Amino acid sequence: MISIVHDPQINDSLNVKQRIINNQGFQLDRVDHIQNLGSRKNDLITCFDSFIHDRQAQNLSAGTIQFYRTKIKLLMKYLEPLGVTRISEFTPQLIRDYLIYLEQENHNPGGIHAAYRSLKAFFNWWKDEFEPENWKNPMDKVKPPKVPIEILEPVQSENALLMLSACDKKTILGLRDCAILLTLMDTGIRASELLSINRTDLDFKNGKIVIKKGKGGKFRIVFISNRTRDSIQSYLKKRTDFLPFLWISKTKSNLKYSGLRQIMRRRAKDANIATPSLHGFRRFFALQMLRSGVDVFSLQKLMGHSDIQILRRYLQQTEEDIRSAHKLGGPVDHLLT
Repeated sequence: MISIVHDPQINDSLNVKQRIINNQGFQLDRVDHIQNLGSRKNDLITCFDSFIHDRQAQNLSAGTIQFYRTKIKLLMKYLEPLGVTRISEFTPQLIRDYLIYLEQENHNPGGIHAAYRSLKAFFNWWKDEFEPENWKNPMDKVKPPKVPIEILEPVQSENALLMLSACDKKTILGLRDCAILLTLMDTGIRASELLSINRTDLDFKNGKIVIKKGKGGKFRIVFISNRTRDSIQSYLKKRTDFLPFLWISKTKSNLKYSGLRQIMRRRAKDANIATPSLHGFRRFFALQMLRSGVDVFSLQKLMGHSDIQILRRYLQQTEEDIRSAHKLGGPVDHLLT
């Protein structure tokens, strides 16, 4: 007869052995996880995707998301022939070479500066996201490219009047285009803000429009004159639809940016003038308000600028201002009259 003797030491050693095996397996899994994590956080495409996902999670505007996508695509086009695929391969010199490349490809100074800003935003995000030890941000040693301060010409008053006159107010499209022109001139809102307005955003009684989708998703209120209000109301009275959008196309859909540009081209052609930029109406508003004595702090709020310094480009003297100043004080004319 065989007797089985229970030896607790044997069981303990078996348990210890099993724990070692289990722990070793866990450690191996953990090492694999760490290695995979390290590979992912160093992979450029993966990190770019995560960066865009982070911007979307912050509920940034579609325009801002598209801005980052466009700049990333531009950078990847440059990096592809160089074989750069990892974050660790970035150096200050590589970034400087990229900025020089953009200049050689005839990108304007504003576009090059935008590429610099987007890349800086990405590296700042990457640093906060992964908190790498002893990592030095290559952007810290790259100075931003200079952007020359150019005179930004507004839509000329006489051209704006000619475009308004070109709108046939007997038709619904003429009423719409006239109302659009007056709204741009009267509020200085951005094209994207104009296109996002719904009927419920209008307050005719108090003469104001609520801008719910301003730049950066910011909310603000702009005001309209009685004439602009009457023009919008005349247009809406001709509408037979129940769509929520303030501006609609011929096909009864929300007016898009391309449609707005087409309106500008058509009305400029009818007025026999060069097509103005949509942003030119924003400059028109800023300069007219300044010339009327409006203080820059109120103007900042009306235009939806987060920083008063941004107004500096809008408030540069125009050619018209310089000509008027010279006519007023030109030395030769004054000396020889």
